[in-house]
Amino acid sequence: MQNKTAGLFFSAAILIFSFLSAQTSPRVEVLTSGTNSSLRGLSVVNDNVVWVCGHNGTVGRTTNGGKTWQWRVVTGFEKNDFRDIEGFDAATAIIMSVAEPAYILKTTDGGESWKVVYENKTKGMFLDAMEFWNEQAGIVVGDPLNGRFFITRTFDGGNTWQDIPFEKRLVADSGEACFAASGTNIRVLDKDEAVFVSGGTKSRLFTKNQPVLLPMVQGKETTGANSIAIWDNFKRKAGKRMIVVGGNFRSDTARMNNCFYSNDGGITWNAPLVSPHGYRSSVEYYSKSEAFACGLNGVDRTIDGGKTWVTISSEGFHVCRASKLGGAVYLAGSNGKVGRIIWK
Repeated sequence: MQNKTAGLFFSAAILIFSFLSAQTSPRVEVLTSGTNSSLRGLSVVNDNVVWVCGHNGTVGRTTNGGKTWQWRVVTGFEKNDFRDIEGFDAATAIIMSVAEPAYILKTTDGGESWKVVYENKTKGMFLDAMEFWNEQAGIVVGDPLNGRFFITRTFDGGNTWQDIPFEKRLVADSGEACFAASGTNIRVLDKDEAVFVSGGTKSRLFTKNQPVLLPMVQGKETTGANSIAIWDNFKRKAGKRMIVVGGNFRSDTARMNNCFYSNDGGITWNAPLVSPHGYRSSVEYYSKSEAFACGLNGVDRTIDGGKTWVTISSEGFHVCRASKLGGAVYLAGSNGKVGRIIWK
């Protein structure tokens, strides 16, 4: 009788666990699509305020959690490709146009008007991604010029920018560059430092110390790391938990060496037991152990810090970002598609 009771209890526990798991398993809800723009810039200010940007000079904004969107084409920049955006509130944002020439613009009126705060007409200029420590200090990384990665900084909220002197820029290997795939290949490490990842013929993690060779697939101009996520980058001296994703964007289902995670600040890297299901252009932590990665063929989730990944959607997206002040995770991709991860 005791064995039978125990068996019934165990079966009930399994059913309850399965029910709770089903209730809390996330899914992707598409909020809007159809705009004639491939969206790669995404900034989630809070659960309600989200900014996106893309090609054809497109900028989008919602202030009610994606229920409605305001879409604008920046006047005078109708043919520009905006690959990254940083939103500070519902009125203030900065966008980055990649090349040639490269521009950085700022709005303080919700996107109704934009001011050019940076212009660079250097031949070969190509900006890849932008990151801010706070509302004042930010950094932009660009592809190598004359063998060194381009970097520019702001210390006044993006109103002015100062290029890092050429001799102080980090040296790139031949055929090495960054991917302007999602605006997430540069991230804040701590209150003073940012790090970025490269791809192409060589894929590395760049810090203020010696660059670290990543075990990502590399060797072709279409391969390497596209994105890095860092957890606890302000709660401790420096973020120790990292995840990098990428692969080969010409082979969106290839899973070999497309993701690695580190628990010691990038000194050593571990391969997942189950990798994301293809090329991934963006990765974002949601908690210490939970993260999301997206790419051309779907969205994956890990709940064990990057060891195992499970596909939660076959919807393709370029970028995923978590709310700075809340619990929302948004995604953006081709054809003006914006999504949100839902837990119910």
